[in-house]
Amino acid sequence: MVIVGVIALCAVLAVLAFLAPRLSRGPEHGTQRALGFGSRAGGKAPGPLGRLFSKPFRSSSRAVGRSGSAGRRTRGRLPF
Repeated sequence: MVIVGVIALCAVLAVLAFLAPRLSRGPEHGTQRALGFGSRAGGKAPGPLGRLFSKPFRSSSRAVGRSGSAGRRTRGRLPF
């Protein structure tokens, strides 16, 4: 269920970045900030468990950043 939510969020951010590149930065950074909180909280577990618990949040944050930048990059390549 969480995976579907992250995929939907990435799709919404990509469309928003395509339609309004400058306005998409706020939601993107807010999402990455929230995922960063989860990553830091998971990373406080001892040893390898900390890396294991924080990894989904790190990869989700990276996916959100990539989808936003892909939408802005695609918008920049358009001829109009």
